[in-house]
Amino acid sequence: MSEHNGHMPQHDAADGRRQHPGQEPAESGPHHDTARPAHVHGHGHGHGAASGHRHGDTDMDWDAMAPVLEREGELCRPQYEAAANWIAGLPEAPEVRRILDIGSGPGVITCLLAEVFPEAEVVAVDGAGALLERTLARAERLGLGERVRTQRADLPGELELLGEADLIWMGNALHHMGDQGAVLAGFSGLLRPGGVVALAEGGLAARHLPRDPGMGRPGLEARIEAATADWFETMRASLPGSRRETEDWSALLTTAGLRPQGARSFLLDLPAPLSEQARDHVLDGFTRRREMLEGVLEAEDIEVLDRLLDPEDPAGLRRRPDVFLLMARTVHLGRRAASGR
Repeated sequence: MSEHNGHMPQHDAADGRRQHPGQEPAESGPHHDTARPAHVHGHGHGHGAASGHRHGDTDMDWDAMAPVLEREGELCRPQYEAAANWIAGLPEAPEVRRILDIGSGPGVITCLLAEVFPEAEVVAVDGAGALLERTLARAERLGLGERVRTQRADLPGELELLGEADLIWMGNALHHMGDQGAVLAGFSGLLRPGGVVALAEGGLAARHLPRDPGMGRPGLEARIEAATADWFETMRASLPGSRRETEDWSALLTTAGLRPQGARSFLLDLPAPLSEQARDHVLDGFTRRREMLEGVLEAEDIEVLDRLLDPEDPAGLRRRPDVFLLMARTVHLGRRAASGR
């Protein structure tokens, strides 16, 4: 359910942001991009082929990035919808009257949550005003405008703006916070009794090509994933207040005062040949990987990436028939005790 992801991008994000009760103008409030969670909204730790969020980019053109994040969220909708329905069907599910979508990006998942929880007010929380404006426009188009609100906030510093919630959705957002345990405890404190935090973190990085794509050395995507993991660690270390945590999300939820409610992984399986929308999504991701990993990957791999991105090359992503999209996203749940703490 949320990129931008993402992030990164997304950001789902995808893709890849933050917000409070009631609607606040998207322009208000400070904007410090280095503290922004990704969308969905990016794609997991690899930020998949498509996270739109770049950590530390204070001059990101979110108007230009928004369509990429929206496409990511729409492509990944089956995963998010399945996760939302899983949460809604929990045996101990509370009455969901208010939802916070942390790192909401352009609002694809915000609106999905409003559809799955028809009695709830859903608050899109993000630090980018341009993305929040897209959220409101999307909600109006879908007839959800009366229940979708926005809150511009930079997290974790402006947690007090968000207000209480019955469900807090954090789609690939927590890993953009330096002290993940402290931030999770802060969100736990916003939950009403019986409320749930849904933490989308981890899963399996996206794959798009055969192991041997017919040029260069086989295993290109595995090497890209390894290089991206190194990049991710550098990004994490650079965040304000960064603290290393064992990524045992169940244990982190417990330490934050929540009772783990299990975890499930949701598959996105788009086989070849891809639709044009999905192919565009893959191209966007490889383009960002090419830029990010210049000077990191070996020259041979960079040459292969250049061929993959060449729209005229028969072996490129635009023209080859064997491009697919396969990935898994994991959601971890933690519940606040019904009687409070």
